[in-house]
Amino acid sequence: MPTLFDSLPNRRAIIDRRIVADRIAVLAQESDGDVQAVRVAIVGELRLALEAGREEAARRLTAHPTRGRETVSAFAFLIDQILRLLYDATTHYLHPAGNRSTSERLTLIAVGGYGRGEMAPHSDVDIGFITPWKPTGWTEQVIESMLYSLWDLGLKVGHSSRSIDETMRMAKGDLTIRTALLEARYIWGDRALYEETSRRFDAEVVKDTAKAFVAEKLEERDERHRRMGDSRYVVEPNVKEGKGGLRDLHTLFWIGKYVNRVRSVAELVDAGLLTRQELRQFQKAEDFLWAVRCHLHMITGRAEDRLTFDLQVEIAERTHFAGRNGRSAVERFMRYYFLQAKIVGDLTAVFLAHLDDRQAARGHRYVPSFFRRPKKLDGFILDRGRIALPSDDFFQADPVRLIEIFAVADRHGLAIHPSAIRAASRDAHLIDRHIRKDPRANAAFLDVLTSPRDPETVLRWMNEASVFGRFIPDFGRVVAQMQFDMYHHYTVDEHTIRAVGLLARIEKGDIATDHPLCTGLMDKLLSRRVLYVAVLLHDIAKGRGGDHSLLGADVALSLCPRLGLSAAETETVSWLVRYHLLMSATAFKRDLSDYKTIMDFTDVVQSPERLRLLLILTVVDIRAVGPGVWNSWKRQLLTDLYDAAEEVLRLGHKQNGRREKVEAKQEALQAAMGLSDAVFSALTKRFPESYWIAEPDDILAQNVRHVMAAGKAPLSIAAEVYPQRGATLVTVYAADHPGLFYRVAGAIHLAGGNIIDARIHTMRDGMAIDNFLVQDPFGGRFDSPDQLDRIKRMIEEALANRHKLITRLEARPLPRTRAEAFHIVPNVLIDNKASNRFTVVEINARDRPALLFALANALFQSKVTVHSAHVATYGERAVDTFYVTDLLGGKIESKARLQTLERRLLEAAGAELTEVIERSREVA
Repeated sequence: MPTLFDSLPNRRAIIDRRIVADRIAVLAQESDGDVQAVRVAIVGELRLALEAGREEAARRLTAHPTRGRETVSAFAFLIDQILRLLYDATTHYLHPAGNRSTSERLTLIAVGGYGRGEMAPHSDVDIGFITPWKPTGWTEQVIESMLYSLWDLGLKVGHSSRSIDETMRMAKGDLTIRTALLEARYIWGDRALYEETSRRFDAEVVKDTAKAFVAEKLEERDERHRRMGDSRYVVEPNVKEGKGGLRDLHTLFWIGKYVNRVRSVAELVDAGLLTRQELRQFQKAEDFLWAVRCHLHMITGRAEDRLTFDLQVEIAERTHFAGRNGRSAVERFMRYYFLQAKIVGDLTAVFLAHLDDRQAARGHRYVPSFFRRPKKLDGFILDRGRIALPSDDFFQADPVRLIEIFAVADRHGLAIHPSAIRAASRDAHLIDRHIRKDPRANAAFLDVLTSPRDPETVLRWMNEASVFGRFIPDFGRVVAQMQFDMYHHYTVDEHTIRAVGLLARIEKGDIATDHPLCTGLMDKLLSRRVLYVAVLLHDIAKGRGGDHSLLGADVALSLCPRLGLSAAETETVSWLVRYHLLMSATAFKRDLSDYKTIMDFTDVVQSPERLRLLLILTVVDIRAVGPGVWNSWKRQLLTDLYDAAEEVLRLGHKQNGRREKVEAKQEALQAAMGLSDAVFSALTKRFPESYWIAEPDDILAQNVRHVMAAGKAPLSIAAEVYPQRGATLVTVYAADHPGLFYRVAGAIHLAGGNIIDARIHTMRDGMAIDNFLVQDPFGGRFDSPDQLDRIKRMIEEALANRHKLITRLEARPLPRTRAEAFHIVPNVLIDNKASNRFTVVEINARDRPALLFALANALFQSKVTVHSAHVATYGERAVDTFYVTDLLGGKIESKARLQTLERRLLEAAGAELTEVIERSREVA
């Protein structure tokens, strides 16, 4: 009779049960009846066997790093033999029973994944002890002894001990228990007892409950997907629980086994739920995913299932992926991973379609039905409310239908039958250059892309069917293309499709609260389809080894005419792709109160229409990066830039828009605070014009109250929650002096804060008013009363005693961050043309705690004055920009000084905090 591990090669190299059993027998004889000594000897012998078996299984994975199935079978086989040896030793040497009664029967079963014969290196050992009725004294002794021995072996054991009746009762009421028992497998003990349990499970639990089980498992799967981000294309996927992971494959097997009582995945073919080709895809994806999970466990030494950035690099190396064609080894490895996850998704859809079709003839449906329309649509037919094909060769007869089916689905709000999706995947290769040039096909595609309904869903269907990448080959190159950084949460194709969906939601007004400006601008656009095509193409050239904006602009010039866009529309799309990063770079890295910043920006944009298009493209691009990336702070900065640029671009406002804006802000502030003309005039004369441009109205009011309350005090510090930007606003009003900025930055780090933005203003009377936005080092809240008090106290102490600050910084341990998995070469850009008054210094470096302090300290050592600082982070990459002058207020022109400044900043960007502190001592 075939057994589960028959295909496992050279099993005795993993563990030879006969040899180990003989050794235990000898040790038991030598113990002279000392039960405790026997137990210690048994555990010791089993530990040696367990360690040797694990080493052999690990060696096999190293030799064949993508054969996960063999590895998990080896670990499961090893545990089987350990359990059998322990059961025999326990019942023979520790708790022997001469004439057992019918009650003193016990069977040991494997459940869950272990029952399936699959076990990752650090997975739990899920077992069950079954007794015929209530446990007897002997069965309780055996169970307790075995569990203690397993724990002594260092195994994580998930166990249950129940009678057959209890097992049936609990299986009926608990889906998790029912699923675990569905895969129950006999290990050792009373075989007849196991057979009776299995027979009763089929008769009492499974019979006539298949429909309910399928519905519950699908609901459970959907909830799990929501918890894990609801996308199989997240850049740090969970190999076990994530969408497209192992659990999805297991769910298919559970459903097939429950409905058809199959014993293996291969039997799903005979049941008609998978074809032989689909079975091969199932086994290939499962083999690879298991290999990845085993590598995760072995590298970390624990049950780790999340494929984090640092582990991706190591597993890519272990599995022998190499860099090629502009893609690094880790990017190629992750692209392969995502393609396997996509196959899992495809198999899920096809499997459920097979199940649904088979049951429909019997009057049952296991998959929720959709709205039905009793009409034919462009040659397609309806199958219970879903678009289906009238014949299997329908696409082959006219491949343009491969595009049209998605346009029909969008136009009528219908789902596509999984069998039609499968046929589309099969026939996608029919899309050749002739089909790509066909006007009908391009019109249908453009209808889907610019749909006022739900283009995101339909484009995702098109992508899952491989039609998208075949019709737009440049898009096919970024399918499953990972961006190896902490900023982007999704693959390039998933990011792009999400961006299109966000654009559609903004146009419909669904998220007007989050994006009031963009929602209002959509109605003013002269050509909305230009914007949709630009969103589609903005990242299409990623992974080619060059500037994706420039390369993407060239793609747009060749693709847009094919889609039916005019020459003017094509030029605008190409421009948008070329400059799709310009607005965010200007808003987040430059001083918007500097008039030349706005003029340089508008010199590139040139027209109000392009400004509107660029703003909306920028917003959907940022928001589609992933959850938590978009915030009110970024919205405010982009709005400020848009307003300032629009002021310049509108005819008649180029000369006086700035002055009018300052006066309008001052009038609104005076009215809000109820100050007399004399008091307010004296106050406004103390602030430079740039201050009024830089700060929003609410911060202007806060700063004025702060300054008035401080009176003639040399130092005043305020810290309060600033919910509009998801941070804490820290304001320092102090006599201006060299080093003020770097000392405040160091104190904020000491207090446990992380500066996300800084605006530094030197007043005309020699005072300084500096505003800092602060979060915790991981982007969380920094607003408890203790935190606010501590930050004020630390700043005050730092400004009073610099050496005390350095000593404390040296003693404070730095938290380790995920950014340490990335190597980023620091880069310093110094620009004397970006501003009329200031030298603009931009530093790109790996983000880390106290980075801003290190950079500010280097600027202080270089004897320059910082007038404003702009802090932006893109995942692991920090981009900090400073507007500086020399101590006399002029630009830094000397070549030697610029070289020294660049060198010090490069050292600070790449140095550890201790090195920065040492240099501070030397300068002091």
